[in-house]
Amino acid sequence: MNRRYIVEFNLKNLPILQTEFLIIGSGSAGMRAAIEASQHGDVLLVTKGQLKESNSRYAQGGIAVAMSQNDTVDCHVEDTLKAGNGLCNEKAVKIMVEEGIDRVSELIRWGAEFDGDENNNLGFTIEAAHQRHRVVHRGDATGKETTKVLTNHLQKQKCIQCIEYCFVIDLVVEDGVCFGVLAIVNNELHWIYAGATVIASGGLGQIFECTSNPPIATGDGFAIAWRAGCKMMDMEFVQFHPTTLFIEDAPHFLISEAVRGEGGILLNSCGDMFMGKYHDMKELAPRDIVSRAILNEMQLTNSPCVYLDATHLSTEYIQKRFPTIHQTCMHYGVDISSSPIPVRSAAHFMMGGIQTNTEAETNIKGLFACGEAACTGVHGANRLASNSLLECLVFGTRAGNAAAVYLNQAGNCQMPKNPIKNRKKTELNVDFDIKSAQQLVRKSMWEFAGITRHANNLQHIMKMLDKIDVTTLSDGIEAFELQNMIDAARLITQAALQRTESRGAHYRHDFPKENDVTWKRHIDLQYKDN
Repeated sequence: MNRRYIVEFNLKNLPILQTEFLIIGSGSAGMRAAIEASQHGDVLLVTKGQLKESNSRYAQGGIAVAMSQNDTVDCHVEDTLKAGNGLCNEKAVKIMVEEGIDRVSELIRWGAEFDGDENNNLGFTIEAAHQRHRVVHRGDATGKETTKVLTNHLQKQKCIQCIEYCFVIDLVVEDGVCFGVLAIVNNELHWIYAGATVIASGGLGQIFECTSNPPIATGDGFAIAWRAGCKMMDMEFVQFHPTTLFIEDAPHFLISEAVRGEGGILLNSCGDMFMGKYHDMKELAPRDIVSRAILNEMQLTNSPCVYLDATHLSTEYIQKRFPTIHQTCMHYGVDISSSPIPVRSAAHFMMGGIQTNTEAETNIKGLFACGEAACTGVHGANRLASNSLLECLVFGTRAGNAAAVYLNQAGNCQMPKNPIKNRKKTELNVDFDIKSAQQLVRKSMWEFAGITRHANNLQHIMKMLDKIDVTTLSDGIEAFELQNMIDAARLITQAALQRTESRGAHYRHDFPKENDVTWKRHIDLQYKDN
């Protein structure tokens, strides 16, 4: 790939939208960043779909937070560090856990209704790799509750404007400073000029054939940041959720970790329990171990799935605790109170991303990142269950505040001295089959860079991506999404090739052991303009 910008433009000729703060993404991190920044100036929040559509909205399990009487900050930190397999940034972890208490308390003040008892005491559940019951939740729709509350609070802020169906193509960067973005607004290319820009665009699950992520998660934020020269870190660490619904013609609907937290048992196609063979914590082992165990059992039994049995729970309790899962499974003919759920693993969460410090600052001035698109090192090699929404709330707040500090110090940011234009012409191929290329990327990444990996397969992917890249691009949003998928896939594959060990969510058949001597460190990648 040798294109810094994937669309031709000349800033002199583009319509301009101007704002003090630009937030890209409407998930929990983006909305919390916008709310914080709005205390200091005008905010423009843009999102590629509807405001309500984000990865955050589909989070089921809950928010991990050390607020119960038998829990401590130190214990939550310990569990997070252990899950991260030696690669967590301990400073970032402590910030997340400590400040997370205030952020969750804040959500409750803003109207969040989490499950509890008749005395308004919060109800805490337990999930994989946690020592304590510390996950607050709203049934199995905690993400929906969280984003609803944030949306309501955001819309009360007079300084925030939102633009839906706005597709960001590239960051406008000159001499190491970000001056906003190139974006399609109302079907027309615009320059959105911003004093400070925050990327909070979520994940990249859609570059894999099997994923729990919604269709919008095509890795756009990772790709635009990389092309702009951002340092990318830990891109090999993609978390696969062990249990998503596996029924023909059904989406890979997430079956929450909390089902196993409530005693759900995994069975292979022969009806045998198997997790005891793989880990002492059985069903509540870390996600990477459970995902690989499921894959192995599928291979041993020549079956396309395994089964999650929650039939020990009463119908009444299931309907109250897991209403969304119950209704969805019933829609596809599975009554989970009387029948095991057919499940298999799917791409779920990116631990790596745009490298930031604990203030959400990237290596580009005026550019910040938070949420799943960012990498503070808070997750290391494997995210602890239900730490994702917590991360969004804490570092979204920090991103909004850091952007305000930057803008205050920079004063009235000047526009680029020399108007930027695309220096390389992109060859267009109007006959290019974008859908087929997208499917090829997704299928290849799932088969060869998914739960398990090998150098030969990873090299095959790199060659395939190069071939597609040569023929791109046709014009239009689908083509731009494809290029972003290619760029994100290349980053994952390149990092996976470099890490010649197995650690956390990254497992190499050809290097099955952990190697602390060589690899207890991060892999950084950065775009080089040819």
